[in-house]
Amino acid sequence: MSARPIDEPHRVSSQLELLFDLTFVVAVAALTAQFAHGVADGHALAGVIPFLQVFFAIWWAWMNFTWFASSYDTDDVAYRLLTMVQMAGVLVLAAGVPAAADHADYGVVTLGYLIMRAALVGQWLRAGLEDPARRRTGLRYAAGIGLAQVGWILRYLLMDTGVLPSSFGLPFFAALALVELAVPRWAERSGATTWHPHHIAERYGLFTIILLGESVLAASRGVGGALEAGQIGTPFVVIAFSGLVLLFALWWLYFLVQAGEGLSDRRHRSYLWGYGHYGIFAALAALGAGLEVAVERTGHEAAVSPLTSGYAVAVPVGVCLALLWAVHALVMARPVMNPVAVAGCVIVILALPLATSLVGVAAVIAAIAGACVLLVAVTVTRGGARGRNTGEAVTGPGAGRS
Repeated sequence: MSARPIDEPHRVSSQLELLFDLTFVVAVAALTAQFAHGVADGHALAGVIPFLQVFFAIWWAWMNFTWFASSYDTDDVAYRLLTMVQMAGVLVLAAGVPAAADHADYGVVTLGYLIMRAALVGQWLRAGLEDPARRRTGLRYAAGIGLAQVGWILRYLLMDTGVLPSSFGLPFFAALALVELAVPRWAERSGATTWHPHHIAERYGLFTIILLGESVLAASRGVGGALEAGQIGTPFVVIAFSGLVLLFALWWLYFLVQAGEGLSDRRHRSYLWGYGHYGIFAALAALGAGLEVAVERTGHEAAVSPLTSGYAVAVPVGVCLALLWAVHALVMARPVMNPVAVAGCVIVILALPLATSLVGVAAVIAAIAGACVLLVAVTVTRGGARGRNTGEAVTGPGAGRS
């Protein structure tokens, strides 16, 4: 297992990586559906913490594999088999999502996470043994990940047996999450891995598309629920159409930046860029749940209030926009998205649900979509003007591609 070159030409995602992503579609879909049910039943705030916790496990396992594969994808038999073990762990984790969300029972989720991480430890041990130049780095990764898994198992056992009260669950989780986040930084001090910037940018873009697709799937579940109720009206059509426009706008804004070039020039910012995507990815997943609830409640009465339904869409969109500006700014010499325009858009979006009692949820979601479209228009126009003056702007999702 030798490290792949940083500047390898024409580096793209492999077929195995695409298959790997498909297993995460199942996990994210299960989590989004469960969160949507909680919001629809009037338990939005209670469901946020379990949603973020389980999503952290999904995101972190996906991200760790992605960065490892960018450096050490040998595509031989051993590599494929260990990757398939990780896929099995994802499916086990997905099976445990309902119990985690409904009863705070993280046993199956912990088991699935353990399977994924154990296979990754095997990958890092192999890299450490077979790549002498980065042996210490590989062994540090294996040791750090293994130690964190012992912590997760201990957390579950202590919580499940009642040795620790439930109030300790969140602080224990936060401490272990910080340990997980610290492992890459600690391991790479012994020698940086040879991850490929364009490959990483493509992988993150593909996962973004998966999460946007999950929003479409979640909205379609809401459409199905409304159709079963047999009460299709103008609000239903407005929400469905506005949701689609909203997803188009977020897709456009994400792919305004060719992150591969920026990561190539600013490799030292890769941690902030990569970790910042947790909020973007979680927001996109939560947006799917919000759209599902908004669409479904047009067909029948729901426990969720109109105000909560509006904020179930507005908050994820606002978080996503703010973090999109932040991660773009990390890898660009000049910001593509105007911070004043982004801040103004976020403020307007977060204020719009306050008008649900006057204009209804459908009108609020339409206004949120309109605000995002306006931000796209301002950004693209500003980028085009700057491009005429400096030749550096990116004016659309396809700009800069050969």
